[in-house]
Amino acid sequence: MSKETGDSYDHILKYTGIFGGVQGLNILIGLVRNKIVAWLLGPSGMGLVSLFNSTVNFVSQATNMGISFSAVRHVSELFDTGDEERIAHFIKVVRAWSLLTALLGMLVCMMAGPMLSNYTFSWGDHTLHFVLLAPAVGLAAICGGETAILKGARQLRPLAMIQVAMVFLSLIITVPIYYLFGETGIVPVMVLMALASLLLTLRHSYRLYPLRLRGTKGILGEGMEMVRLGVAFVMAGVLGSGAEMLIRAYLNVRGDLNILGLYNAGFMLIVTYAGTVFSAMETDYFPRLSAICHDRGQLSPTVNRQIEVSFLIVAPMLVALIVALPLLVPMLFTSEFTPVVTMAQVAVFSMYIKAVSLPISYITLARGDSLAYLSLEAVYDVLLVVLMIVCYDHWSLLGTGIALSVAYLIEIFVIYAYANFRYGYSVSLSVLQYLAIQTPLGIGAYLLTFVDQPFIYWGLGVMLSLASAAISLYILQQKTSLWSALTMKIKSRFSRHA
Repeated sequence: MSKETGDSYDHILKYTGIFGGVQGLNILIGLVRNKIVAWLLGPSGMGLVSLFNSTVNFVSQATNMGISFSAVRHVSELFDTGDEERIAHFIKVVRAWSLLTALLGMLVCMMAGPMLSNYTFSWGDHTLHFVLLAPAVGLAAICGGETAILKGARQLRPLAMIQVAMVFLSLIITVPIYYLFGETGIVPVMVLMALASLLLTLRHSYRLYPLRLRGTKGILGEGMEMVRLGVAFVMAGVLGSGAEMLIRAYLNVRGDLNILGLYNAGFMLIVTYAGTVFSAMETDYFPRLSAICHDRGQLSPTVNRQIEVSFLIVAPMLVALIVALPLLVPMLFTSEFTPVVTMAQVAVFSMYIKAVSLPISYITLARGDSLAYLSLEAVYDVLLVVLMIVCYDHWSLLGTGIALSVAYLIEIFVIYAYANFRYGYSVSLSVLQYLAIQTPLGIGAYLLTFVDQPFIYWGLGVMLSLASAAISLYILQQKTSLWSALTMKIKSRFSRHA
């Protein structure tokens, strides 16, 4: 193995571990919050939270001009030049556009309130709720611009600190308000959370690049290239948020708020759990891929190494999750959420597929092929909505888990076919080997869910989880030097104290 390859595996594993660790801490604290919120609000209250969140995300995505994404690339390019004057000037551009999109988002949220209420709810008038949520949309737009500045300037530690602080703040904010006001407190909580996130982000970004108002006249015109780059990302986000809103609205109307709350709990559990591994993609993998995306000789190895590390880390976690869900769901929520277990166990397989598809899908973004990225996202979103409707009608809540996994399965074939044809990307033999080894263990864990004998279920479940973890650890140990470095560090510390 070449030094370059070894260093690359080490780098990927290191930053996946750092951001995965932060996400893991977020999950641990979030579990406490979710347990309390589920107890205070119940399935219907959590369904209401889901509806408001998905709608606000939709409005945000529709109005933020993609600044939170496209600004990262521009700031990063300037950061590499070391020209502080140009960096400071472009940050003024980012902040000006962020303020403009914040005002636009608030206006749209307030004016579209009646339409959003009629479309999202089959009962009552919730126009006032959406009007009161307008500040959350504006605060999120400004926060997105400041976060992009921190990402572009490679301020990874402040970004991690913000994430950790927000988890504790979410607990402090949500629990007292939900305890005192119940479902009435949902809107205030969302606004206060957006405000807290912005204040924490401003604390770090303003310290790095203080706010300067001088020289901002006519500055909006300089950001048109950044905005154009973000348009496809915005449209893809709108399609994604719109698909989620359609799905949640359909489940609310076709079923009820309890079904919606159960679906949201299962979806959140699966995506959040696997997100510990995927969290490093945007901050670490995407910039690295952008730097070599036009070199066909480096493209496939870079993407395949990311897939290998991500898949080897996430696979044991997913096996353990399938086995442990019957215990985790009542523990993390309440016994009322038990029906979501079967749905979540099927939906877990979508995360197996995402570990492979996500690194490939970033190729179109790194190459700046906005139309291709938008088209691929549109195919997935339409497919997901159709499958959700069909599968829910046939298998109720279980069908939503089937729809998630089938949609990802079809999507990966579409993404791979395009990447292979357009960019010459080809999957490596190592990736196929790891898929062939780890996927059957996940399938075996799922088949165990049909076993009624607890002793056999838990005995074989633990064995499968340990086998999957042992395989991944062995392969990663062979491919990286981090284990050797850690061993040497421990030995050196013991030798000093001896």
